[in-house]
Amino acid sequence: MNEERFELTNETKIAKDGITKLFRLKCRVSFEHKVLGLIKKGTVGGWVESLNLKNGDARVSGNAWVSDDAEVYGDARVSGDAMVSGNAMVYGNAMVYGDARVSGNAWVFDDAMVYGNAEVSGNAEVYGDARVFGDARVSDDAEVSGDAMVYGDARVSGNAMVYGNAMVYGDARVSGNAWVFDDAMVYGNAEVYGDAWVSGNAEVSGNAEVSGRFDLSVNIDFELKRITIDTKEKLSKLKKFLDEF
Repeated sequence: MNEERFELTNETKIAKDGITKLFRLKCRVSFEHKVLGLIKKGTVGGWVESLNLKNGDARVSGNAWVSDDAEVYGDARVSGDAMVSGNAMVYGNAMVYGDARVSGNAWVFDDAMVYGNAEVSGNAEVYGDARVFGDARVSDDAEVSGDAMVYGDARVSGNAMVYGNAMVYGDARVSGNAWVFDDAMVYGNAEVYGDAWVSGNAEVSGNAEVSGRFDLSVNIDFELKRITIDTKEKLSKLKKFLDEF
């Protein structure tokens, strides 16, 4: 279908990897995009390495669209009603599909997947075997990597990092310089921000808030309304409390 819908122009450039040759994408026929509306025949899009992958699968298929200066190359695929725009890059074995959007200067690469109604924007990066889906948003300079999953209505922003086997979901928020990693989970309406680290098998849930300079690595099965650790004295008192709990 993509060979009928798209063609490559003679306009070329080298991808940001400094090696791969890319071609400007162009519509051969008009089609309706769920977000953009009618994309008319002759509309020039973003940059792709080829119309098809080496195995014959379409690189851009369905009603998906790559626009602006966005780059899609390697074995990466964009399908469904997905959209890659701005200066975004999708490469490696990455997949962007469903109604997902990758925009701004965002990168999705390795074996990462972004799908559903998820959005990755700003300077955010999703890589490794990470999954971002549902209505999740990853923005600013945030990173999601490893086997981490961000989904539901979760938000990861600022300079936050979610990696390892960590999961952030529900209406959870991870922002600032916070890190969530190992097998940690942040969910419900929980918020992790500031310079906080949540790791190990720790769980932050309900309406709990974790912030300040704090490393939470214990497994908590009760709800803490708010944790703000910004001094060694506070950290010492909390560790003593958790040890005695």
